[in-house]
Amino acid sequence: MADRQGSPHARLDGRVVLVTGAARGIGAATGRRLAADGARLVLADLDGPGVEKVAAELGQVAVQADVTRRDDVERMIDEAYNRWGRLDVLFNNAGVIRVQPLLEVTEEEWDRVLDVNLRAVFFVLQAAARRMVRQDPMPGSELRGKLIQTASIAAYRGGNSLMTPYSASKAGVVSLTRSAAQSLAPYRITSNCVCPGAVDTEMWHQIAREWGALEGRSPDEVWQRRIAPIPLGRPETPDDVSRVVAFLAGPDSDYMTGQALNVDGGLVMGN
Repeated sequence: MADRQGSPHARLDGRVVLVTGAARGIGAATGRRLAADGARLVLADLDGPGVEKVAAELGQVAVQADVTRRDDVERMIDEAYNRWGRLDVLFNNAGVIRVQPLLEVTEEEWDRVLDVNLRAVFFVLQAAARRMVRQDPMPGSELRGKLIQTASIAAYRGGNSLMTPYSASKAGVVSLTRSAAQSLAPYRITSNCVCPGAVDTEMWHQIAREWGALEGRSPDEVWQRRIAPIPLGRPETPDDVSRVVAFLAGPDSDYMTGQALNVDGGLVMGN
């Protein structure tokens, strides 16, 4: 029987999972959790050496890939099918951010954030779903596959004018998640997303640096101000998110689809 931290014979045993943005942060933490739960993983990231290091640590497969390039998307999905003949779960996690006042956002900066955070998320989801609809159900399940996206509580707290493109992109991910759930339910493919809050990752350190530079504050001041309102009283860790992703990837969530799960210590209650 699996313990709460996962074990080699845990509930994901035999499920094939592709994780994008897997070199660090939420993606790397989720790779570790899913590996502990017995999943077979393809870990993908633009940072080739970084994702190779995580994959070597876990004894899993690494692919250097740019999710904005269709050839790279097909190649990382091919890796799962070439090795194991199927893809059970997609964790569509890669993302970028830029902190900048609304009036100073350029077309290039807008396009870059939306290209990675929304356009690529759609086409990775689409490419995975096109394969999943043709495969047999997962062992012990009525489902052919599961799609999990990383959104953000910024999807619901879009009033912050310093992260307008990011907030817009994550609102789009929530909408896309629900559209995919409706479209793919007849094929027995589910689609859900997680909405993290202030996670202690390199991305949030970048936010704190850029935000602090604009407001004349230190990165630590920005970070402390951000985490102070969290009802549970501590910063979020990548592991907090990874546990929810593991739940969505596993059998206990098989009857859930079209949901956006806030994982934020209570910063946003409802959506």
